[in-house]
This record gives sequence, C-alpha cells and structure tokens, in this order.
Amino acid sequence: MTASTTTLFETEWATWHHAREDQLRDPLGFLSLTGLHWLTDQPERLPEVPGTWWVTDDKVFITAQPADRLEYDGAGLAGVHILTPAEGAPGLTVLHEDRVLEVIRRTGQYAVRVHDPLAPGLLSFDGIPAYAPDPSWVLEGKFEPFAEPRTVTTGAVVDGLEHHHTAAGTIVFGVGGVTERVIAFGPPSDLRVLFTDATSGVTTYPAARSLAVGAADADGTVRLDFNRAANLPCAFTDYATCPLAPAENRLRAAIEAGEQHPRRQDSAVRS
Repeated sequence: MTASTTTLFETEWATWHHAREDQLRDPLGFLSLTGLHWLTDQPERLPEVPGTWWVTDDKVFITAQPADRLEYDGAGLAGVHILTPAEGAPGLTVLHEDRVLEVIRRTGQYAVRVHDPLAPGLLSFDGIPAYAPDPSWVLEGKFEPFAEPRTVTTGAVVDGLEHHHTAAGTIVFGVGGVTERVIAFGPPSDLRVLFTDATSGVTTYPAARSLAVGAADADGTVRLDFNRAANLPCAFTDYATCPLAPAENRLRAAIEAGEQHPRRQDSAVRS
C-alpha cells in the first residue's frame, strides 16, 4: 500500500471503530444492563424491580399496582398484565421511570433484563480496546453456498440456552499457513462469521467475535477484514445471552486484529 492508501485505510477503520463505541454509549443499550432475572412458574418479586412476575403457558404475567409506576405500550399497569415475547427476538419493553425492563424469551425460558441509563458500566465506559489497524489482516476468501440454507445450533454464554442460526454456506481462506473453512451465517447478501482463534481468552473475548463479511462477488470471492472483528454484547456485560462460536469456526491461527477483551486490564492496546 502507498502512504496515502494506508492513511485512508486507517481513517476508514477509525470511523468504524468510533461508530462502534458510539453505539455502546446508547443510554439503554447493552452497557446499561444491571440485571438479568430468570422467571419461574411461581409468582415472585425480582430484586429492585417493582411488581410480581411469573410464567404460565408460555406467557409472562405481571401483577402491578399504580404505585409501582410500571408502563407498557403507553399505559400504566394496574392489576394483571400478560406479555408474550418472541423466541430469540428483542424483548418487549416495560418502562419503570427512566429504566427499561426488557422481557425476553431464550430457548423457551423467560427473563427480565434491566436497562438503567445510570448503570456503572455505561458511566465508566471509555472505549473498546483494539489492535492497531493493519492491512495485512484483510484476507481474501471463497464463499461456497449450500444448496439450501441450513440451521446450525450453537450453545450460549448462559448454560442451558441455545442459538439457532441460518447458515448460507462456508468460506474457505488461508491464514497462518493453513487453510480454514468456516460456516457463514445470514443470507448470501449479508454474510457474517462467528469465530474464535488462538487469541481467544488471552487478549480477545473467549466465547466468540463476529465478523461482518457482506455479499460475495459473482465468482464467490469475499473480503475478510479481521481489523473489524467485533465483540459480542456479552464481552461487555454479564447480562447478555450471546451465542458461542460453532466448533467449525475455531481458527488455529492467532488473529491479532480487531477488538480485544474489554474487561482484561492487560489487553488494552487502544487506537
């Protein structure tokens, strides 16, 4: 690369990196999480959450009084209210003053996830540690589509949960002197890869990082810019339910590019 090309590469990476950090500064995003409470079939009060909550017949029941100041869909809750969150989807939001109580369903289990704009993790956030951008970590691969999309099941950072992904095919590429073949999720027009590598659990988050790949060229060529390997929300909070990387996507090489583990004091090499 010429000096001007390198400067453009670094500038484009910095723009992406800062956009990632701005996304995490959302006052009700993942850094605002202060609790994850799993519900049972027994009515109970949750820590620092108003009302009484329980699950019956795949429905979440809430009993609240006007003094609880709970609100759903623009109306205050009084008496019994029923919610039916969808499996794996963003949760239904119950408001409590400035907080959002997100009601989620994961692998048939139900939970209330608490978002607080005054969460310590949000207030103390000072950026995402990352390797310095390096053009040598932009690799070329070949996308090989499946005849039909497949469902791939992976575990999650929460024991007992599963994630079901739609896989479009595999991507073959070389790294560290070896050939790797990884499963690519999403439609062919918007491919992404969940992976681990030899840095996982050392300088990067152990469960997985995500790499947006995009669409393949007409001949199947794809561009893997590992400088943009991104942490999942669970790297920043204990209250997320992120997937693990599939076994096929455990790379043998050390991918010393992209975002590092944000909660490791010795891994912070900032841009």
